[in-house]
Amino acid sequence: MRVVAIIPAYNKGKALTESAILDAVRFVDHVVMVDDGSTDDTVDIPSRDCITVLRHILNRGQGAAIQTGTDFALQELGADILVHFDADGQMRGDEIPMMVKPIVGGEADVVLGSRFLGVSAKDMPIIRKILIRLGTLFTVALSGIRVTDTHNGFRALSRHAAGVMRISIDRMAHASEILDLIQAKRLRYTERPVRISYSVETLQKGQSTLKALLTAKDILKKKIVG
Repeated sequence: MRVVAIIPAYNKGKALTESAILDAVRFVDHVVMVDDGSTDDTVDIPSRDCITVLRHILNRGQGAAIQTGTDFALQELGADILVHFDADGQMRGDEIPMMVKPIVGGEADVVLGSRFLGVSAKDMPIIRKILIRLGTLFTVALSGIRVTDTHNGFRALSRHAAGVMRISIDRMAHASEILDLIQAKRLRYTERPVRISYSVETLQKGQSTLKALLTAKDILKKKIVG
């Protein structure tokens, strides 16, 4: 089965982005990096036979970048399994085989990474942990889907799942939209424990209280307006 990693990147810097790509590419057949209108050197990643670099002229948001990468992986690369993987070095490429295994075995259409099933939550700053817990409760209440970590960007999707789930929310609320789509499309899903590494740089670029409120606003808007 052809496994393709989708890596959205915005102002992560060449060093972080290239490190994440090289980590992921060891465990997949192809990597699609989507530069979401960065103004730094993120886009200066050399293309190789197993690496494709796409670029948004304007910054649209992580959800839009993932959808751009998904369209390319399905239409141009013939991907059987797609993996969402971050560009900031927080995720581990050696966990990709564990994430895709339930799809290869026909047990699930979508595999969701969770920081709260493993050891990652122990090292998580308390404010971040509270925000994620509140976000999880908020999403579960709205969507009805039972998960332990709603805004973890580490996911694996079958070709069928990626094809029927079209992300329409450009920014961070796309994570909640994906859960809504899993329910709406009656897709089989499971969670797997993943390890997320936290650094000063990634925490600074992470989810702030203001961003969390804006994400909640986008989720409610999608629910009410459609």
